[in-house]
Amino acid sequence: MRSELITVRTGSRPTVRDITAEAEKFVAGAGDGLLHVFVPHATAGVAIIETGAGSDDDLLTALDAVLPTDGRWRHRHGSPGHGRDHVLPAFVAPYATLPVLGGRLALGTWQSICLVDTNGDNPTRQVRFSFLSG
Repeated sequence: MRSELITVRTGSRPTVRDITAEAEKFVAGAGDGLLHVFVPHATAGVAIIETGAGSDDDLLTALDAVLPTDGRWRHRHGSPGHGRDHVLPAFVAPYATLPVLGGRLALGTWQSICLVDTNGDNPTRQVRFSFLSG
């Protein structure tokens, strides 16, 4: 298995960051197999969604509706409402596995691999790409 850790700057507010280009670069020419994308953080996730047409903002709006940043959370360190960031990975898993065919991601036309980070307390994240050859 081949593996690489990349650093992604997400900033100080909730964001959906498209990391498809980085993943494509990692698997380029690798043949057939599986790409596993993993975010080693307790407050971030990986989503396969359409970006650029508003879906990324819609995802953040939906997460705000389901996981509001208010005082209901028992986990209370960090920014107000930060407890919801620790619940996020139960809704947006911290991993995704994708097929790779001929060294190219087998994504649908409008699918992108995105890092979902609602935790503005940590502006820099890491993402691990692992390729398992078929």
